[in-house]
Amino acid sequence: MKKQEVNVISKEHSKHTKLIRPAFGTYHRNEWAIVGAQCIVIKLLADQVINALSANYKCAYIDTTHNDDVVLMPGRLANGAVLDYTDQINHRQLNYSAEFNSFKLRDTFAGVDLVIANGNHHQCKAQVVIISENKRASLQKRVDQLTNVQMLLLTENTNEVFDFIKEAVPNWQDLPLYRIDDTENIIAFFKTQMQQVKPEINGLVLAGGKSQRMGFDKGAVNWHGKEQRYYMADLLKSLCNNVFISCRADQKNEINSNYQSLADTFTDLGPYGAILSAFREKPDSAWLVIACDLPLMDEEALKYLVENRNASAVATAYQSPANEFPEPLITIWEPKSYPLLLSFLAQGYSCPRKVLINSDVTLLDAVNPEALTNVNTPDELERIKRVLHQKIAAE
Repeated sequence: MKKQEVNVISKEHSKHTKLIRPAFGTYHRNEWAIVGAQCIVIKLLADQVINALSANYKCAYIDTTHNDDVVLMPGRLANGAVLDYTDQINHRQLNYSAEFNSFKLRDTFAGVDLVIANGNHHQCKAQVVIISENKRASLQKRVDQLTNVQMLLLTENTNEVFDFIKEAVPNWQDLPLYRIDDTENIIAFFKTQMQQVKPEINGLVLAGGKSQRMGFDKGAVNWHGKEQRYYMADLLKSLCNNVFISCRADQKNEINSNYQSLADTFTDLGPYGAILSAFREKPDSAWLVIACDLPLMDEEALKYLVENRNASAVATAYQSPANEFPEPLITIWEPKSYPLLLSFLAQGYSCPRKVLINSDVTLLDAVNPEALTNVNTPDELERIKRVLHQKIAAE
């Protein structure tokens, strides 16, 4: 009977939509477990790395309490609360009574850039192995956990890599090998790793709107010798790995086959749905999102945005020249914004600007504020025509 139930469940699961999953490990995309030494040694090493990297990256550390006595529940948890939140003025403290599974853990660490864990208690998809004679037996018991070793460190009482490590890690000779007190090279290793995993940027031209205020498709307007959606896509090509034109499903056949298109899968949400649809397609990429109704946009403004990108922030955006708010539709959205956008949507919000206002973003002042001018009405269209004619005449 149990076997039949399992088969039924398997058949049901096969019907689920195939989604592209982010390249998560246990906690995060970028995570390292430090294993092979006493816990205090691991903590001190993690402190040094985090201290050196924290100026540019949001770091997290994971460990397990070492109190052998019965640990009392903190705060109101002892009285039956499931959550206990305290504003400690210079930091916030949130205690849970519930267990954390991998889904909750990834959600919790979604806003950081890298995770370092005490590998004596926690597994990560990448490992840093400390070779210490004092912990030889302990490390040998964990040899099956060494699935992706990226650096080896020798302690003062050890001069060579253990034979069982050589067997478990076939490429060990190709890995960085340092003394554990070689802080400079250890920190340089992590900095290099973070530079290498910096998300690539894809471009997304928003051209799926119905242009109700304008009365005709703004993406098809010919401002610069071609339809505006193609002109914007061409501007992005030199700055992005791939460029896609975002559209409604019913528009897909209208897009020139020389350009890649990406139909909305989050429908009836406007630009918000287009951004989510892009992340659904490529969740590990950053997206330079730009509206198609910016006829004065130029390569200089886009290049400035990319050059001043802060990949550690949720997004990098221009501040509107008209007010103090960010411009959400000429913005680089980082991969960490994907779960955040979904969270806002779950709370009933579908405004990209609201997400930016209430999140950790980097705001830039436009070198040429005029480039951020958008066109939504026939009156604005006529004004921009005059501006463009004047520019052409001046050339």
